[in-house]
Amino acid sequence: MQHSGEPSFRQSVDLMFNRAVRLMDLPPGLEEKIRVCNSTYTVRFGVRLRGKIETFTGYRSVHSEHMEPVKGGIRYALSVNQDEVEALAALMTYKCALVETPFGGSKGGLCIDPRQWDDHELEQITRRFAYELIKRDLIHPAQNVPAPDMGTGEREMAWIADQYARMNTTDINAKACVTGKPPHAGGIQGRVEATGRGVQFALREFFRHPEDVAKAGLAGGLEGKRAVVQGLGNVGYHAAKFLSEEDGVKITAIIERDGALVDDRGLPVEAVRAHLAATGGLAGFAGAEFVADGAAVLEKPCDILIPAAMEGVIHMGNAARISAPLIIEAANGPVTFGADEILRQKGTVIIPDMYANAGGVTVSYFEWVKNLSHIRFGRMQRRAEEARSRLMVEELERLSADKGLGWTLSPDFKEKFLTGSDELALVRSGLDDTMRTAYQAMREVWHGREDVGDLRVAAYLVSIGRVAQTYRSKGL
Repeated sequence: MQHSGEPSFRQSVDLMFNRAVRLMDLPPGLEEKIRVCNSTYTVRFGVRLRGKIETFTGYRSVHSEHMEPVKGGIRYALSVNQDEVEALAALMTYKCALVETPFGGSKGGLCIDPRQWDDHELEQITRRFAYELIKRDLIHPAQNVPAPDMGTGEREMAWIADQYARMNTTDINAKACVTGKPPHAGGIQGRVEATGRGVQFALREFFRHPEDVAKAGLAGGLEGKRAVVQGLGNVGYHAAKFLSEEDGVKITAIIERDGALVDDRGLPVEAVRAHLAATGGLAGFAGAEFVADGAAVLEKPCDILIPAAMEGVIHMGNAARISAPLIIEAANGPVTFGADEILRQKGTVIIPDMYANAGGVTVSYFEWVKNLSHIRFGRMQRRAEEARSRLMVEELERLSADKGLGWTLSPDFKEKFLTGSDELALVRSGLDDTMRTAYQAMREVWHGREDVGDLRVAAYLVSIGRVAQTYRSKGL
């Protein structure tokens, strides 16, 4: 929802960019080169469906080729338009630079409601869209690598990868043309959960710094904190699930299209997800209060607000009433530029989208590397790790027996210690390290410069600085 007198999503991204570059010493030409979108390809293609030809409109936008390939999801939604795709491509550039994945920014979209078509029809539409992009090198392992986004998932990525392989039969790296594939089709363990897991790791890192927690008017760790989650799609569901099950966070409200569920004792995330999948909405869920006006629940008192659906849900019309002291942007652009100004003045701490939801592109990077190396992570070292651990355990137990110490290692410890790192463990470890390192880079700027008052400006300063360095090294 765009509030009257408020900039569009694309204008918001540009305004946030401008706010940051005012604090930098960039030549005007380089500043403009980083800000503008390099190119946008619009395709209108026909598919024969239900006895007639249906025409669809799709986009693939490339924001920055300071590094290649460029990276960014493909979304299926009726709201898809050129401005939105270009804004998301710009965010991808900054996001990749912030978390140090070696990609430029890109984004794609198809103006379609996937729920209106059956599986076979969706496959025909996806393959035709992919064909149009592939023949122009807008899907290519070395040039442009898409991933899932809103309305797409593993299935669509598998169709795209297969379409690319059919059109490039001798490309040994064909599987690396797209990420977010199912594990059995060249994907990687942990990719589906990646963005939600990244939100969890981002919050954990934030709460490791008492000084930062105090800026939000909070204290202590994540345990017992109350969170409101808006959007129970892939990102919102995994973030809510991991935070509630592993960190003791109470999910006191979940907001979806048809309304919201509220329970101050904490909602059972799995049960709510099952009900949503079965009925298409939250209404009728037993054991929690249903509120038809879901947008109003964004204003409910809580410790952490997690907008995980569409852009622009927190705007100039409701920002003053948002009571959460800490907002983590699990979605792209959920806080508009106007709302951001209001919230900053209130002292609300916002963990920005380009950092908070970077888990997806981080694990996509791991998948791309896996596809190029043609070997599963952990395959060569896992049993060697187990053998070394077993040697240590056996030596400790022998020493205990020889010296008559009488102590034994607990079975739980032994099991964990003797288990070598498989692909999922390595992916989670790599994601955790990435989220920690990126937060520390932002935090250094946030605390180290008096003219930087919030994490969003800090994130832009870090990422734009890295993009500028790359362009300079190319002679620009």
